[in-house]
Formats: sequence, C-alpha cells, structure tokens
Amino acid sequence: MAEEKEAKSIDQATVDMIEKATQDGVRIVFERAEAIKPCPIGAEGSCCSLCAMGPCRVPMPKGKEETPEEKKKRTGVCGATAETIAARYFTRKIAAGAAAHGDHGRRVVEAFLLAARGESADFQVKDEQKLLQLALDLGVEIGDRSNNEIAIDIGEKLMEEFGKQEGELLFLKRAPLKRQEIWRKQGVAPRGIDREVVEIMHRTHMGVDQDYQNLLRQGTRAALADGWGGSMIATELQDILFGTPAPVLSQINLGVLKEDEVNFIIHGHEPHLAEMLAVAAQDPEMIEYAKSKGAKGINLAGMCCTANEILMRHGVPIAGNFLQQELAIVTGAVEAMVVDVQCIMQGLTEVASCYHTKIITTDPRARIEGATHMEFDERNAMASAKAILRAVIDNYPNRGKNVRIPSHKTDLIAGFSHETINYLLGGLFRASYRPLNENIINGRIRGVAGVVGCNNVRVTHDDIHVTLVKELIKNDVLVLETGCAAMACAKAGLMVPEAAKEYAGEGLASVCEAVGIPPVLHLGACIDNSRILMAATAMVKDGGLGDDISDLPAAGAAPEWMSEKAISIGEYFVASGVYTVFGVNWPTIGSKEVTDYLFKDYEEKYGGMWAFEPDPLKMAQLMIAHIDKKRKALGIDKARERILYDMAMRRELEAV
Repeated sequence: MAEEKEAKSIDQATVDMIEKATQDGVRIVFERAEAIKPCPIGAEGSCCSLCAMGPCRVPMPKGKEETPEEKKKRTGVCGATAETIAARYFTRKIAAGAAAHGDHGRRVVEAFLLAARGESADFQVKDEQKLLQLALDLGVEIGDRSNNEIAIDIGEKLMEEFGKQEGELLFLKRAPLKRQEIWRKQGVAPRGIDREVVEIMHRTHMGVDQDYQNLLRQGTRAALADGWGGSMIATELQDILFGTPAPVLSQINLGVLKEDEVNFIIHGHEPHLAEMLAVAAQDPEMIEYAKSKGAKGINLAGMCCTANEILMRHGVPIAGNFLQQELAIVTGAVEAMVVDVQCIMQGLTEVASCYHTKIITTDPRARIEGATHMEFDERNAMASAKAILRAVIDNYPNRGKNVRIPSHKTDLIAGFSHETINYLLGGLFRASYRPLNENIINGRIRGVAGVVGCNNVRVTHDDIHVTLVKELIKNDVLVLETGCAAMACAKAGLMVPEAAKEYAGEGLASVCEAVGIPPVLHLGACIDNSRILMAATAMVKDGGLGDDISDLPAAGAAPEWMSEKAISIGEYFVASGVYTVFGVNWPTIGSKEVTDYLFKDYEEKYGGMWAFEPDPLKMAQLMIAHIDKKRKALGIDKARERILYDMAMRRELEAV
C-alpha cells in the first residue's frame, strides 16, 4: 500500500486551489518545495559562505558523541569553529530582520513628516489623543501648538533614532524599570537602530568577532533596536496617521473574491499605499470607471501583513496569508496584485503569466522581473493610488473563463490594539489591564501567549498554528496574535466571540463572555508585535504579577516561522523576558554550545530564553509548563477562592 502523502494544508480553499494549479499546469510554491529539498547542513547553521575560501561545511557528527580532538578539527578553512559559524549565521538573520522592520519604520516616519509639514495633503493626523500622548512620552512641548507643529517635532525626534550613535533608544524607557536595568547590566541597550545592524554586519565579516557569546550579545542589541525601536516607531506613527485600530468585523479566505467585480489584492507590509487604495476603491468616480468596463464594482482584498493593516482600520477582507499569495492568482479572478515590500514571492510573475493577472510593483526598493512597475508617490498619494487602480480596472475585460473562486470564507473580529484592550477591560474612563491581571491571579485565565509569525511550506500550511492555539485556549490561556499566524486562526474560526464557548476552557470562556471578546485576539501585522510588548508592560505596571515582564505567566511562539524577521522578533521577545518557542527547524542545531546558550543560559541573563519544538501539542505543553512555573513563583498556582467580606471581617482587616 502506497504511503499517504502529508496534507499540504488544513485549509480547504488552499487545497482546492493547489488542485486547480495542478490541473492548469501552473508551478506554485508547494510544487517547488517538493522539487527542492532543504540543505540540512545550511538549515542547522553549519555552513559558512562569508568568504571566497569556502563555503565551509562543519556539520556535527550524527549518532555518536564528539571527542574534544574531533571537535577541534571541525572548523572552517580559516579556523572558525562551529560555534562561531552558527552564531554568525543566527546573528546575521537578526540583522536582516531588524533591518526590514527598521527600514519600514523609517518610511513611516518620512510619510509622517510629509503629512506634518503639509507636503502630502492626502495624509493627516487621525488620532490626536495618541499624538499628544506620544508627545508627552518624548518630552515634546504641547502648549497651544497645532497638531502639525507637535507632529513635526515628534517625527524629527524619532527620525534621529535611526542614525543615533550613542545613548539609548527613547522607547526603552517604556519598559519596566527592572527590565531596563537588565539590558544595561548585560550591555545590550541599543544606541541607534541602524548602528546596531551595521555593527552586526561588520562583526560577522570574516576575521572580526569570533566569540559566539559576544556575537549573540550584539544580536540581542540589534533585535531590541527592532522591537523597542523600528517596529514600535512604525506602529505608533501608523496609528496616529491612519487611526488606532478598534474592533471590526470582516471576513477572511479566498472566498472573499467576487465573480462580477474587479478583484485586486494589495500585498506586502507598508500601509501607506494600502490606505490610499482602500479609500480610492470607494470613490464613486472609480466605481463608475469599473462599471464602464463591465464590472459591477471594485473588490479590494488584502494579503499578508498589509492585509492586517487595512483590515484593522477599514474592515477590508483578507484573501489569505503567505502561502496563499500565488493561489489567489490561480482562481483566475484577480485582475492585479499590487505589492510593496517583504514576503513577496518572485514566483508570482510566473504564475500570473498563466492567467490575465498583472503584478504591479510600487516601491523603488522592490522590483520584480516581469512585473509592471508603477511607483507610489507619497506626495501625491491619492492621485498615485488612482492611477494604479485604473490600470487594475483596465485589465478586467481580459479576464478569461478559467475562473474558480472557492466558497470558503470565515468571519473574524480584528483590531485589538493595546489601547482597545485597555478600554475593553477597564472601560473608557477607567481603562486598565487590572481585570486581566485579576483573572490571571484568581485562576480563570491561566496565562497569556503571543503566537506570531509566518507560514512555512515545509510543514502543513496553518496546521501548527491552529493546533497549538486550540490547545492553549482549551487550557485557559488567552492568545494574542499577529501576522500570518493570526490569519491561520481566523480562517479556523477562532477569532469570533462564539469560539470561546466552543474551544476555550471554562475559565477563559467565562471571561471572554463577560467582556465580549474572542479567546484569540488579532493585534495586527508583524510590525505590531510591539503591541504585545506594550500589553505585557501594562500588565506589569498594573501590579500583582511581579515587577518585570519575565515574572508574567506568559510565553511566546512562532510555530511556522520562515522569515529572518521572525528570528529578530523572537530575539527581542526573549531579551524582553519572554520564554519563546519556535517550530519547523532551528538555525543553530549545528552547535550544541550555541544552542545550549540560547536555550538555557539566556534565562539567567535575560529572564527569557529560546526553545525549539516542531510538534504543536508538545509546544503547547512547554508553554503551559512555563506559565505554570511562573504562576507558582508568584504564589498564584492555585485558583483563589472568592470571599465576600461581611462587616465583622472588614473591621478585623482594618484592626490589623
């Protein structure tokens, strides 16, 4: 009997479109993955290609204990040890991830300053309250100054964070005081965002830093420059410029595409263009133009993290996550996919050539051979967006008959920003995380988990995300999600309030029902993981759960990670005191010393540490065990009985 192949996805819409791609003779990511097997030596961090004397492969021997003499011989041509090679590999991943988020943040500051200076009439301050709060945080004068005057000072101050050469990043002061002290003691408080990335690239050049612990220390510093720097800057200013998200009902999956409307997908990570396209798609002039081409209207859908941005602020439906980008084109119903930066497969143009779909690149940093390039001009944002949209609409008459849109789509509620969670828990006038803390202390909620990250074609699409999260909420762990992880759980029906009754444990379900929230909260795009940092900090500041993030009954995971950004995210969570588990594979397995350092010694240094576990149920067990360990340390490992005090008992308390 032939061995049954592992399913490619647990999502039926994805399965259907993989089958259609096969029928149409279209080569997609799932087929390419079968043809190209990953290099095991590279995957474990045992291959060095930093100079022209290599590449040097130094894999750890399998199945036997390595002697000290054998270990000494396991080096590169230059003598670099397996530890140095693995640490360089890991640290360079952090640098790339931090650079991606940092460059995103820089572009947001540039757009913010254009708006503040009146150089882009299409962007304005939408959240005045958050603008003023940020001004207070940064020491910017408010007085009787206009919003734009305040915004200019904020923008200029935050732009300096990228090129700063000494001191500390401003947002580090948002962390609990104990956490700040740990960073200073370990020498990892970042100075400037760009400086930390550049220093990694220098240190990992052949013949520079050759001490794995020192290399990893600089990796930690760069990762913190991401989480408490570039990413946090981007999230804060995007909220001010485009509006702080609030709960919104929408739908997700390929079934959101429409047979009789112009379908176009915005894909990438930076929300400036997406914001303008969301507005342009509702313009009566553009709708009439679409009707003149035979369509009944315009249907905008998102893909990847740009999808999360316009979902949270406009309720725009999501077509899918990372591994569904080519499959949206395979439906035959997409006029164009408009892309900016990050997580965009070059295979899109090959797939699009088999249908009528146009791939339109919009950013000078990210062109694709075979795509149409229409650069987005932020100074003339709406005009630029409308020009792109007209090109999309013009392609509608070219749609062929080979169209099959899956029926699958699921309701979800998104938009749980840090501020929204605060208001939902404590009310508009007494916004607070206190109710969350109290329900953790009394045992109704066991703890909190942040589940984030990508899809990876080397595992069954969406399966690890969904299996992990179901196990966590069943055990009364409230889950916060971003990115493609959030999309996976939304497709599985975990992001509506009704999911609490069906999937969550009794304690968590009771809290969700009382507040009216799902057991899995959608906090935004990958860049918005800083919202989780802010939520964790708010929990510490509200009291009762220790005096540092590392004291919280909390854990993190990236079950299907594939991007270097995920490594940077994981590192800044670990360095902020969070126990963090990754799935799929681990990039330092080639060195036992480096892996042990990350998985064990880090906890003593930072209060957080890494773990690796590809099985989602075992991953959940690791996270729950850590949460229980923290509950025990806080003395709340047993649910506290609620006591109604009578007057005699109150007098006794006062007497004491």
